[in-house]
This record gives sequence, C-alpha cells and structure tokens, in this order.
Amino acid sequence: MPWKNGGGLTLPVATDPAEAGFDDFHWRVSIAEIGKPGPFSRFEGVDRALVVLAGRLRLIFDDRTVVLGPESEPALFPGEAHCVGAPLGGHSKDLNVMTRRGRASARLDRVASGSIAAQQGPALFVATAPSTVRGPREALRLEMHDAAFLEERFELLLNGAGILIVFSKT
Repeated sequence: MPWKNGGGLTLPVATDPAEAGFDDFHWRVSIAEIGKPGPFSRFEGVDRALVVLAGRLRLIFDDRTVVLGPESEPALFPGEAHCVGAPLGGHSKDLNVMTRRGRASARLDRVASGSIAAQQGPALFVATAPSTVRGPREALRLEMHDAAFLEERFELLLNGAGILIVFSKT
C-alpha cells in the first residue's frame, strides 16, 4: 500500500485493531523498501521504532543524523519528527513499528536460536534469517522477513534469528 505521504510503498505486516487506518491504529508494523532519498510520513502522537533488515539507511533529523544497518539497534523517534531517509549504496529494507501514545507501546529485541521465556503477548516475531518458531500448539517455518503473530501468553523455542516485538496497552 502507498505510504501516508505517497512517497513509496509499504507492506503492512500487522495492525491493531486489524481494520485500522493511518489515523486510528493502536500499533502498526510494516516493511518498506527505500530506493531513493525522501521524507518519512509524519504521524502525530505516534512513537516509531525502525530496524534496517537489508542494506544501509541514513536517517536525517533536524538535530541529528543516524546511519543504520542490519546489525544496528532500532532507531527510536517521534512520528511527528521531520525525518528524511536516504539509502546508502542502493536500496534498503526496513521494519517500521509504530505505537500510538496513550494506547500502546512496544519493546523490540533481537533474538537468536534458543528458548524465549514465557511472555505476555500480543507479540510479533520477524525472521532475519530462515527460522523455525515452535509455540505451544505448532511449529512454523519462516523465511527471511516472514512474520509470526503470537497471541496472549507465549513461550518460544526458536531455531534461527529475528526481531521479537512485544506490545502492551498503556
């Protein structure tokens, strides 16, 4: 679907509530490919976390510049901040997590093979390498950049690597 500002395309991964649009989501996760420099869409009252999945990306804010790659910590910034994204050396692909202040928050953790202790969901696991996620009822095989939605309380046995996003209501 088009970005809010029309400057590119994004692949929605998950939204709460499921049918929410840009103005009424509690939280939203999407993957975007950035092929040329341009401004990010502005989201008033929203906190953003951005993780680069592939390539490198320069984020230019009014007061700072940040360069991100696949191993970087998430860039955290308010949705109303003026931000220009510029891919370095071609295209970049990013995971964008947005939470509406006063309704939801999110914690992002890089995780690798092993057991993830019981946690309260909802949560989303985004694979950064081919992965198998085993939950209480089933095992899911994920290719790179696939996602698995984890409802309520969960415990994982993971063979692979990815980003675990745990949401909470505020």
